[in-house]
Amino acid sequence: MDLFDYTLQQRAATEAPLAARMRPRTLEEYIGQEEIVGAGRLLRRAIEADRLFSSLIFWGPPGTGKTTLAQIIAHSTQSHFVTLSAVLAGVAELRKVIAEAKERRKLHGTRTTLFVDEVHRWNKAQQDALLPHVEDGSIVLIGATTENPYFEVIGALVSRSRIFQLKALSDEEVKRVLLRAIGDPERGYGQRDVLVENEALAHLVNIAGGDARNALNALELAVETTPPDAQGSLRITLTVAQESIQRRAVLYDKDGDAHYDTISAFIKSVRGSDPDAALYWLAKMLYAGESPRFILRRLLILAGEDIGLADPHGLVVANAAAQAFEYVGLPEGIYSIVEATLYLATAPKSNSAGAYFKAYQKVEAEGKVDVPGHLQDSNRDAQGLGHGAGYVYPHEAEGHHVGQQYLPTALLGTYFYGPSEEGYEAQVKERLVRWRAMQEKALAIAATITLPDLSEEEIAVIKRQLTGRGS
Repeated sequence: MDLFDYTLQQRAATEAPLAARMRPRTLEEYIGQEEIVGAGRLLRRAIEADRLFSSLIFWGPPGTGKTTLAQIIAHSTQSHFVTLSAVLAGVAELRKVIAEAKERRKLHGTRTTLFVDEVHRWNKAQQDALLPHVEDGSIVLIGATTENPYFEVIGALVSRSRIFQLKALSDEEVKRVLLRAIGDPERGYGQRDVLVENEALAHLVNIAGGDARNALNALELAVETTPPDAQGSLRITLTVAQESIQRRAVLYDKDGDAHYDTISAFIKSVRGSDPDAALYWLAKMLYAGESPRFILRRLLILAGEDIGLADPHGLVVANAAAQAFEYVGLPEGIYSIVEATLYLATAPKSNSAGAYFKAYQKVEAEGKVDVPGHLQDSNRDAQGLGHGAGYVYPHEAEGHHVGQQYLPTALLGTYFYGPSEEGYEAQVKERLVRWRAMQEKALAIAATITLPDLSEEEIAVIKRQLTGRGS
């Protein structure tokens, strides 16, 4: 490096954003993630002893120290450290790194540690290209991702890596980060007379949402845009802090883990009859820019799956809300979404519609089963083949019900549907008990079978089978 390169590097270091300048350089400076790098923890011992032989994946929300931890490892290890960004680098750059790593190991016996930022951005083919070199020890991988690696990273890489989940920093930890930046004379504002009022500091901490980078960016904006007072002090008031970080940056990538976690919390709150929690998660999704149509589709599904016949109007309300939103849009369309959310959250619940999956599983197990003759279509083959002979029209009987056979003979006495005792379905249950008793007597059914409910995993398998079968 010549003098000009050194000068340029020094200037870049001093002109870098505050968050970059304050990035911890050692484990002693590192704030947060005590469960991972606290005193005596496995990863800390491995870093301090330079004994990282297995690959690592750091998974957590933005601003929690994933890249910082990788850079600390880079400064602590004797291996050759290489950094790639999955956003910018492709297979060609990876192959070059691998070739150099093999050559370095062959000539000098030096290991190579490869840090891949945003590793989930690489597609399956790119991740596959990395796998054999991780497996044969040519490189030790450190990946950083904001997405769940169990979904976004290929299973073969996950199985060969230790996964560490980093969590959002606590308010106290974010406060420590800010106070360090305010007092640091070398990289922060320690050489300037910066006075941050307690209310302003509390606001920056609160709105940062556990993201240290977000907090530091807000502090930097507040300091750099505030003129000194008559005494030369930079006083950061609550008003200044509010202007610097007006809106909380909600963690919500619409294609990522936070998206699925939040919609899951919303649906589970409605299913669990907690309208307050349902409104909270609904507000978070809409605040973060989620599509209202996506939310309405999930409410339509829930109305059939979790409300069912306990309140048949649940599906009507959800469908009406979806149609109303198409007419109105935002912002006023929020009322139809809220109304559907509150109606479904406070409605009686029944998942008896899941009886369908029991019937589906039975059809799959039984294979080809003939329709009983009296149920067959009589319009074409009544004279020649006797189709429909013996069928009794229910509306001609008392109570509009006849205890005749409707299931295949081999399945007589098999009950898929078990109505709940909630809401309207309690009335359904009362009628069904009476009708089934009449049928059992008329057909001399000696024994009945009520099929058990399927597990969530079994239902999920059937749903996957159904996907794409219908138009």
